Amino acid sequence: MIHLTAQTPILIATEPADFRMGIDGLAALCHSRLTHEPRCGILFVFINRNKTMIRTLAYDGTGFWLMTKRLSKGKFQCWPTVNSPVHPFEARQLRQLLSPVKPDLKRSFTAT
Repeated sequence: MIHLTAQTPILIATEPADFRMGIDGLAALCHSRLTHEPRCGILFVFINRNKTMIRTLAYDGTGFWLMTKRLSKGKFQCWPTVNSPVHPFEARQLRQLLSPVKPDLKRSFTAT
């Protein structure tokens, strides 16, 4: 089971991913692009090229979870843009990003 707490490590892939990939393809991206082991307990978050879908990949100790959110209309506006392929994130930031309300997250996504 997935438990998202304030202590859950979250990494955002700042570059879009090809969503034709499934678990194995995204796990390979964790290794190659994000340089992290996909079974390490981190929640990995990816966005598609059109910024209309988000996928999360997590390992719970017994297997992988692949979750998708597709917007009915519009795009995810506040995706982090930093000079790194991966950006650490907090659970509250992820909740805000997935919320239907448009929060002002730009300052939350700046590189620290």
